[in-house]
Amino acid sequence: MQKFITLAQIDEIVNAIKKKISIQPMIGMILGSGLNGLADSVQNPVFISYSDLPNFPTSTVHGHVGRFVIGELEGKPVIVMQGRIHYYEGYTMGEVTLPVRVMHRLGVHSMFVTNAAGGVNADFVPGDVMLITDQLNLMGMSGLNPLMGPNLDEIGPRFPDMSQPYDRDYCNLARSVARQAGLTLREGVYAGLSGPSFESPADLRFLRLAGADAVGMSTVPEVIIARHGGMRVLGLSGVSNKANLDGSTITTHEEVIEAGKVITPKVEAIVRGVLRGM
Repeated sequence: MQKFITLAQIDEIVNAIKKKISIQPMIGMILGSGLNGLADSVQNPVFISYSDLPNFPTSTVHGHVGRFVIGELEGKPVIVMQGRIHYYEGYTMGEVTLPVRVMHRLGVHSMFVTNAAGGVNADFVPGDVMLITDQLNLMGMSGLNPLMGPNLDEIGPRFPDMSQPYDRDYCNLARSVARQAGLTLREGVYAGLSGPSFESPADLRFLRLAGADAVGMSTVPEVIIARHGGMRVLGLSGVSNKANLDGSTITTHEEVIEAGKVITPKVEAIVRGVLRGM
């Protein structure tokens, strides 16, 4: 049976976090597979394991540490999710997006979301970074929208607008930062699937026809919840593997983690630059 998250449950977690920190985080960050290294750059960090919070889901995927890191990055107060929660781990959509609800109730106004993604666009190669300009909510289209169930009117409207899921000013700032740093920044549409199986060649051909440039197993539900609460969002995908349209190659989680070592410095440079420009 679907388990819906209440405002009281969210605020219980929020109060537990507030007791452990002395700063007010304003920017939330969610780090994807292989991209956890950015959290190591947070200054004056306070670490809070997900397992230490009441009724909070824990990350079970290799490469996801499973804790909040709260401190400063480029002089801005941040709360970083070092490891995210995925639907394929067996959680409900409410549990998957609970961390975003918690960040919102903590006072976070902007969210930076990163992920490791498969390149669907024929021009993309492993190691590329893609600025997410829009998203394809295939999970939600099949009934897995994180806003299903009672609406939390204290947070946002029953029918939130999704015409601009990714903040245009933040996108422009990321483009400028990449240009000044001499980094190639791809752009495109991110398609969110439930996973955990990687896509078949037919899946990928369908996604390419549907206009997707990259595909992954996260991000979309989190962005919907962030926008429901009025948070501004910047999204970056690290392209970890190339689309296997003919079934000639095998995709593994290990190559996703390995690609993260190349991608992380690029993502960190862009994130730091955007923070400085905010």
